[in-house]
Amino acid sequence: MTSQVDEACVLTEGPWTHRFVGANGSRFHVVEMGTGPLVLLLHGFPEFWWAWHDMLPRIADAGFRAAAIDLRGYGASDKPPRGYDGYTMAADVTGLIRALGERSAMIVGAGAGGMIGWTAAAFHPKMVSRLVVLGAAHPLRLRTALFADPRGQIAATAPTLRFQVPRYEHVLTRDDAALVGELIERWSGPAWTQTPEYAQYAARCREALQIPQAAFCALEAYRWVFRSALRLQGYRFVKLMQRPLTTPTLQMHGALDTAVLPRTAQGSGRYVIAPYEWRLIEDAGHFLHQEAPDVVTGEILRWLKA
Repeated sequence: MTSQVDEACVLTEGPWTHRFVGANGSRFHVVEMGTGPLVLLLHGFPEFWWAWHDMLPRIADAGFRAAAIDLRGYGASDKPPRGYDGYTMAADVTGLIRALGERSAMIVGAGAGGMIGWTAAAFHPKMVSRLVVLGAAHPLRLRTALFADPRGQIAATAPTLRFQVPRYEHVLTRDDAALVGELIERWSGPAWTQTPEYAQYAARCREALQIPQAAFCALEAYRWVFRSALRLQGYRFVKLMQRPLTTPTLQMHGALDTAVLPRTAQGSGRYVIAPYEWRLIEDAGHFLHQEAPDVVTGEILRWLKA
């Protein structure tokens, strides 16, 4: 049976513009709004550009050029079989900045997109002028917590450990991607899960991950993290990530995040030698850009304008 879902499901009309941009050897779906300094918005798992649909107009109205992308393998962007390693995905971001006609950009990343934000800022410091990270520990901080906090972070990481199983993408997309909905609920704060916005959001994420190959691509990024841990490529990645960050960084985290524990994320500031702020958002889980949009947008705009 062929999948009934195709990329058209993510091409939602609105006050924004959809376009396709070639960068780092792939074609990316970019949703843009506004003029001014470039702010690149990177969604997490299991999202797509729609993660920012509420924030796009607000950032544009504040005098910025807001660009929300579908990451490699997601939504309407290309889904090549390879390239889900930290190096390539960081190069996707810097390639997009150039392809959009800029020398540098401010980056806002959530979840897996936040991990890519940390990496892009570490590898290409001149191209990332400001960084906002939502619900994501610095990659080395996460790595440390997996070894040092087995009862905490390892237990929290259990659902993504299952992503290592071959062909697990078929489990993820079974029954209209029911498991995707379960993961979103598990990682969210309880107050948000009772709202109509949550139901609509979960439904859209479930649909987008049923686009052919999207689930496989999404899991490949998680698989690389574990596969590379014992390989030279992973050792080199760790060495490069140890360079202190020179990008001013704002890190926000939901106090109820069960995917990346607040105590795991909190030590990330030690890797930043530029101005750095930590903000814990009460009553929010992993999707704090959805769960507390007013507070989070206000903080983002304050940081981008600082």
